[in-house]
Amino acid sequence: MNLYPLGKMLVSTIFFPLYRIKVIGKENFPKEGGVLLCTNHIDNLDPPVVGITCPRTVHFMAKEELFNMPILKTILPKVNAFPVKRGMSDREALRTALKLLRGGEVVGLFPEGTRSKTGELGKGLSGAGFFALKGDAAVVPCAIIGPYKPFKRLRVVYGKPIDMTPYRERRASADEVTAVIMDEIRKLLELNK
Repeated sequence: MNLYPLGKMLVSTIFFPLYRIKVIGKENFPKEGGVLLCTNHIDNLDPPVVGITCPRTVHFMAKEELFNMPILKTILPKVNAFPVKRGMSDREALRTALKLLRGGEVVGLFPEGTRSKTGELGKGLSGAGFFALKGDAAVVPCAIIGPYKPFKRLRVVYGKPIDMTPYRERRASADEVTAVIMDEIRKLLELNK
């Protein structure tokens, strides 16, 4: 049983007024086809916030440890999250993400791989570039601009899809493409301070 629509409705009812969420650039999000959604990571609440502000259903890649926690292991698969082992090449997670992207779904990931303790954008991991090159999907940068404080404005900014064609044609490295994605997220953060 998929709980995504119900979860989206419930979380929206609480989060939109609590964090005064403002969504910018929703019109940039492709209405169909596979999308790799790459977002900065400032808080544990980022996945539900992206989930409620994104115009389409998002399948999140989440650290495997969360799937071992009593309540989360039941809920996460029902809200389209799938596990990834951090710090190593997880073939199953790679296959799942590529299958979703090629099947026209939206896969959400945080290229930094972990939350930023300072709120500053960290270095992206090569996995984002790998999926951008191999996923045959649009790549959409997204910036979450905090703080997560009750009744303070939280902004979620969706950028225009990044054209991956030149990078795919010249077989750019995953690291180079990740750097391009991180640069686009950085621009969104700076433009919307």
